[in-house]
Amino acid sequence: MGRGLMMGACAAALLLAAPAMAASAGAKAAARPWMNSRLSPDARAELVLAGLSLDQQIALLHGVMPVFLGPKKPAHVQISAGWMPGLPELGIPDLTESDASLGVANAGRKDDDATPLPSGMALAATWDPRTAFAAGAMIGKEARQKGFNTLLAGGANLLRDPRNGRNFEYLGEDPLLAGTLAGQTIKGVQSNHIVSTTKHFALNDQETGRMVLDAVIDEAAFRESDLLAFEIAIETGHPGSVMCAYNRVGGTYACENPFLLTDVLRTDWKYPGWVMSDWGAVHGVAAAKAGLDQESGQQLDKQVFFDKPLKAAVDSGEISKARIHEMAHRYLRSLFAAGVVDHPVTAGGLDTAADARVARRAGEQGIVLLKNNDFLLPLMSSAKSIAVIGGHADVGVISGGGSSQVIPLGSKSFAKPPGAPQWGGGQVYYPSEPLAAIKARAPGARVTFNDGTDPAAAAALAKSADVVVVFATQWSTEGMDIAMSLDGQQNALIAAVAQANPKTVVVLETAGPVLMPWRDHAGAILEAWFPGARGGEAIARVLFGEINPEGRLPTTFPASLDQLARPVLPGSDQHIVETLTPSAATAFAVTYTEGSDVGYRGYAKSGAKPLYPFGYGLSYTVFRYSGLKVTGGKTLSASFTVTNVSNREGTDTPQLYLTAAPKRTQQRLIGWTKVTLKPGEARQVTVSASPRMLANWDAAAHGWRLDGGAYKIAVGPDAATATLTGSAKIEPAKLKP
Repeated sequence: MGRGLMMGACAAALLLAAPAMAASAGAKAAARPWMNSRLSPDARAELVLAGLSLDQQIALLHGVMPVFLGPKKPAHVQISAGWMPGLPELGIPDLTESDASLGVANAGRKDDDATPLPSGMALAATWDPRTAFAAGAMIGKEARQKGFNTLLAGGANLLRDPRNGRNFEYLGEDPLLAGTLAGQTIKGVQSNHIVSTTKHFALNDQETGRMVLDAVIDEAAFRESDLLAFEIAIETGHPGSVMCAYNRVGGTYACENPFLLTDVLRTDWKYPGWVMSDWGAVHGVAAAKAGLDQESGQQLDKQVFFDKPLKAAVDSGEISKARIHEMAHRYLRSLFAAGVVDHPVTAGGLDTAADARVARRAGEQGIVLLKNNDFLLPLMSSAKSIAVIGGHADVGVISGGGSSQVIPLGSKSFAKPPGAPQWGGGQVYYPSEPLAAIKARAPGARVTFNDGTDPAAAAALAKSADVVVVFATQWSTEGMDIAMSLDGQQNALIAAVAQANPKTVVVLETAGPVLMPWRDHAGAILEAWFPGARGGEAIARVLFGEINPEGRLPTTFPASLDQLARPVLPGSDQHIVETLTPSAATAFAVTYTEGSDVGYRGYAKSGAKPLYPFGYGLSYTVFRYSGLKVTGGKTLSASFTVTNVSNREGTDTPQLYLTAAPKRTQQRLIGWTKVTLKPGEARQVTVSASPRMLANWDAAAHGWRLDGGAYKIAVGPDAATATLTGSAKIEPAKLKP
């Protein structure tokens, strides 16, 4: 049969079949009216629930951790953080969940090809919402390509203590910065038609005793700090789910806390999605009455509370059928709202090269130049010999451990330190070697490496080199808190090397702030955090000036432990063994006496001088600010000119701080912008504040109160530098919670 005859026959067959096909599609649509995407997510959820029994609804409210299923794991279920069966006959897919703070985690697999992002601290150091969105979009895309429709992402806990073992997953100490970037990450994830969470709600601010501690804070301070970060993240990113935390808040576990889950989340913020528990955070069916909608990783709880015990509670009248309906509704409506139902995930199509470029760009933007004596950086081609020392720079770049751990192909693991949790991937280095990246950029130089285990030998090598690059690391993991210092004897190593050669560049790969007893002797210091999949290349590109550093600190670097709100870590006097189930440690309270004066706000109040202030970061370019004009009214805006006064293009991050207001004096970041300028270029920029960022929480009136009067502001490159100052009058107002 010829091509034309064949096409004609096919067309005729299709015409004959069209009425039957249309009838079949119409019958299917009539049988599944919830598949009409023109309906609202709430309407679609109700149409599904109309045909479900109580048992079917309860089946949607608890799920397992497949890694613990062993031979009972269904063949189609991959090893991952969480899974619960859907309703395939109704078109509702299984829930397939992966940990995802920094990439699509892989439950310790050694053969995975997921792309790890830089740490949350590195992402926060970019101060760039667009980069946060791109990072979220990348891991959301990878999640689809790996068969996951839910990512446990969106960490918005504030850095209240530099020793928190999970700080590397989070976004710093300021609620506006953390909330904005978390929201954009969530938005990026969900642009792929999958669900993102935000977590860990709330005050999960240390790992020591996280299963038993009670976080105590005044409500107004809570609303103006940690809760505000979550509020901004939720209204920016609209996550499909909120994950509640392990710890108690005000005496009640977070996952059965009606103040958090009902009063704040539902009544005040009008959050429509579902609340899932953290794995092992459910203590009874009472959590359902408080506002918890779903029990995750049920094997880690003492029993599966949201199965038979929940059904028994309904039968006894303790919990109403209407509440079960509500729980299932919130879950289903988020699956519809995110596009999970209409766009089922299909494994395949991974493009690791493109994804690695996203990770590298985020890593480059997040590197912070802390010191640069005599323009030691960028490294010049005139250097005939470069000594590279320490930090396993010949292996790769370090990453954080725990449930967020991504272990891509080619990674290398080292032994865990004493006291580390026995679960997790340990000290993992990603295969992006700084040493190789440095050699590639210095083809005419003699580049030698010393592992740093012998400070005397390292110092001897340093003395013979034109320039030295020392890599120093601090490992951090979920399940344990850390010292605010470099691991092992690295401080002694850096001191010896820097004294031998003043042209020493120190590259820090750390979870967060560390003390630097050798700072005065180092020629230059770069904070690279945990720099992700292409961290070695990102560091080398900054060292050699291919990239002009633009990172700014998302947290204050204290000068000593005495500057911390709690110099002795609460619970550190207990013997607490971290496991995947609640420990038997004695409950203790952590009282946040600093209230909402977290980080730089506390330093502004006390007058203490930190090692490096919040927002700080140098550049290879010099910028000047001038011509400030402040306008008031219902909110506050500041217009000013930024000028590049050097001979190199660069990116600056001018920051706007509230310094005083009627009835209250508290420094607050209320806005910022990023501007890239060519040599000699000047540009006028405007930064406007949300009225809520100027307001105080009024517990008696249950809302935000904006007092009328003069509001003083400062514009500067960091929280400690007021380059321009001004004020404007603001009209009084009451804002909704």
